[in-house]
Amino acid sequence: MIYIITLSVVVVLLVSITVYKFTQVKNQTDFMVAGRKLSWPVLVFTLLSSWIGAGSLLGGSENAYNHGLAALWQPAGGWLGLILIAAIAGRARHFAQFTVPDLLEARYNSTARVLATIAIVISYVIITSYQFIGGGDILHLIFPDISRETGLWIVAGFVIFFTAMAGMASIAYLDLVIGSVVTCTVIVAVPVLLHKAGGWSAVTARLPATHFQVLGDYDFPGALGLLLPTTLLLIGNQGMYQKFFSAKSESDARKSVIGWIVGTVTLETLLIVLAVISSSQLHTEHPREILALTAKQGLPPLLGAILLGGIFAKVISTANNYLFSPSTNLIHDVYQRFINKTPSPVRIMVVSRLIVILLGLFAVLQASQFQSVLKASLYAYTVYGAAVTPSVMAVFFWRRSNTAGAISSIVLGTFVTVVWQLLQNFGPPAIQAAIGKWDAVYPALIASVLSLILVSLFTAPPSTQQLAAFENN
Repeated sequence: MIYIITLSVVVVLLVSITVYKFTQVKNQTDFMVAGRKLSWPVLVFTLLSSWIGAGSLLGGSENAYNHGLAALWQPAGGWLGLILIAAIAGRARHFAQFTVPDLLEARYNSTARVLATIAIVISYVIITSYQFIGGGDILHLIFPDISRETGLWIVAGFVIFFTAMAGMASIAYLDLVIGSVVTCTVIVAVPVLLHKAGGWSAVTARLPATHFQVLGDYDFPGALGLLLPTTLLLIGNQGMYQKFFSAKSESDARKSVIGWIVGTVTLETLLIVLAVISSSQLHTEHPREILALTAKQGLPPLLGAILLGGIFAKVISTANNYLFSPSTNLIHDVYQRFINKTPSPVRIMVVSRLIVILLGLFAVLQASQFQSVLKASLYAYTVYGAAVTPSVMAVFFWRRSNTAGAISSIVLGTFVTVVWQLLQNFGPPAIQAAIGKWDAVYPALIASVLSLILVSLFTAPPSTQQLAAFENN
């Protein structure tokens, strides 16, 4: 009963915040970037909550259940990316647009904008889809009569409603509440569960020795295959840039990164440790559910209920973020740019909400294509990271990059990732055997970066006008 009560409180809280923020949304700026009014404490938790979702809570714990502490290679990619982000946050807020394709069109051209939009929609819909999977799993654990598939549809309905109602304003303040609750709960849960397990020596005695080695049972290319996609997604992450565009000032954007670094390293490490401790006590045929199972069976009822409610809320929050981002792309980078350049504020809001609904339904259909949240997350990270991130980084760090180089990079990054994945899953047996152990991030990133560099160097440099918007950033 306590789990039902806690989940009900979470849902009521989410609905209340969303309805309140809905009344404050008056225009496109309010919907897309929260009126550019977010202070750095709010930014810290919305960055933390949008980054740590089902990919960490389900995919990361699935990896930790199977491979132990070597699962830290995946979140470590994000930590590496944060070092670069610290240098970009203030400059991104100075530019103060709505989406990553805004950056790419200002620096390159409208073709780069459209191609980046396609890559973002593909990857973010996949990320949204496995948030739905995770939410459905949690509902099934709490309410066994609700199947995972039915739970998925229920969660999708909540997410679509929350996102369509109030946009970024709703998302940021939902994240503030959710992020703080989950962080505090996990900090308490780890020592409680460790004590119940009999201490760290008891945990290590029950699990394979590889669970506590740097690489675990991965080889070095395999570990990099976890690290690189996460790094690439974080440093080019549109949701992150939209948060920076939403900041009150450049100073708030910079300060938020410091808190984000501390929170991310702390929380992701504790989540992996929690999953490893749990794997020494609990066993499941669905490793992605190990944290939710821990909350229900491994912790004292009240603490477990709060943790389970927090995990559910985090999944909802992350799904909000990743459903919201591609919807802003389609309304701002396609509809307003090429279909209706002067829509009324009312029409913008109506079309924005309709796009959220359609993308949400598409994400539900995508959810049926993936059995492993970990594999789905790495695929989505690679699509985005190889296609979009190199050109975005060049905006801030390489003046010589040009339009032709950016377009070739985006096209090849997307194409190589998708084709490589198709060949691994459906190609002739000889090809599957040859490329099976190599993650798509290697060929896709190499193709993307080399094409960006070589094509830029062998074609005309960017114009003064293309560089002007970024000269003082």
